[in-house]
Amino acid sequence: MKNKKPELTLTESIIILIGILALMAVGIIGLHISPEVPILFGIMVLIFWAKWRGFSWDHINESFIVGIKSGILPLFIFLLIGSLIGLWIATGIIPTLMVYGFHLINVNWFLPSVFVICGAMGAVIGSAFTVCSTLGIAFMGIGLTLGVDPAMTAGAILSGAVFGDKASPLSVSTNVAASVVHANLIDHIKNLMWSTIPASIVAFIMYTFLGRHTGHANFASVNQTISVLQHHFIISPVALIPVFLLFICAWIKIPTIPTLFINLLVSGIMGLLRMPGLNLIKINNVIQNGFVSQTGDKRVDMLLTRGGIAGMMGTVALIFVALSIGGLLINLGIIKAIMVPLTSHLRSTASLIISVIITCLGVNFFIGEQFLSLILPGESFAKAFKEHNLAPVALSRALEDGGTALTYLIPWGVAGSFVTATLGVPTIAYLPFVFLSLFSPVFSILSAVTGFQIKHIHTPEKTTTK
Repeated sequence: MKNKKPELTLTESIIILIGILALMAVGIIGLHISPEVPILFGIMVLIFWAKWRGFSWDHINESFIVGIKSGILPLFIFLLIGSLIGLWIATGIIPTLMVYGFHLINVNWFLPSVFVICGAMGAVIGSAFTVCSTLGIAFMGIGLTLGVDPAMTAGAILSGAVFGDKASPLSVSTNVAASVVHANLIDHIKNLMWSTIPASIVAFIMYTFLGRHTGHANFASVNQTISVLQHHFIISPVALIPVFLLFICAWIKIPTIPTLFINLLVSGIMGLLRMPGLNLIKINNVIQNGFVSQTGDKRVDMLLTRGGIAGMMGTVALIFVALSIGGLLINLGIIKAIMVPLTSHLRSTASLIISVIITCLGVNFFIGEQFLSLILPGESFAKAFKEHNLAPVALSRALEDGGTALTYLIPWGVAGSFVTATLGVPTIAYLPFVFLSLFSPVFSILSAVTGFQIKHIHTPEKTTTK
């Protein structure tokens, strides 16, 4: 017979969370060390506290599985994206995007253009990760050459990617947010736009303002970069076939993993046919270790030396330990012990919605996994929203604005660590410029406080699926 699981009190759970937070803050913020070690120490504290509290070793070990299994799919996708990045550089796809971008984009309109283009691509393909790892890398190269602050460029890329993640019916996070509260997907996206569109307008205005006060294009430098790219890569519209293939796969609703495999195959075949000296052995090396640029131009080489499975392993390690500590917090009952009393003491619509957003941020912060930041608060607050006669789309919008939008701003989280590894900009550096993520919860809270466009169950508009 298994031992009964110990019951945790609210006070005890809060003390544990604050202790873990303090430990991570001292290491990451105070000592400026990488997040992996402070998180490992946090895991150590949780393990020995749990054993002292009466949890069995089997239950503690099971907690790691609970946390890590939620990230298996994203981790595998990251490895495929790392492979694709290296191959897209080696076969001239990203260099072609950069050269065409130099000819099409004016430095004064660079940031708003990046935001709009990434948003449009994200809305079509439904994957912020794919947007960042394809167009994002090309725009980072263009921005560096134009003299734009890399943190601002990364912020504009990510804002557009997040818009696409929230607006696309193909987005996994959008589907999860709707399904966890049993909301109709299209109704959810429509209702989500009441906070997303105002945030997008503010973001566009701010990127336009920043674009006119940053970046001093050195046309000699631009021309030199174009010349280097044209000399070492084959720049041609044919190289854009894999980019259009992403749109086609999204259009016919092929899932992310098969889409990436198809693109890897097509990109590899194109490389063998178009790139002199590129053979199967070199393609294998690029997929495994990434592309090493040897153009002789330090700035170009720094930008284009990246990708590969090995290049993603540091990110995978960080995500692995973050998911592990998240699994412990969930399976030991610490999260539940805090959330259950919280939902039972909320009385007003505004307090409910604000609490959902804060809870999503908290789950993102302590667990670092986007889907859990939607699922855990969604399941915890569903009953309270129903008791207050609030429609499922009211809850699903709060989940997206607090979960999907903010998940990319956590340095040790799945999404934040991926963006840092892909774009080469620390999370803390680009955070102030991800205006769509920062303003989405603001407009969601304003909506809650004023009652504007807060859907109720008795609203004539159909909001749920039977």
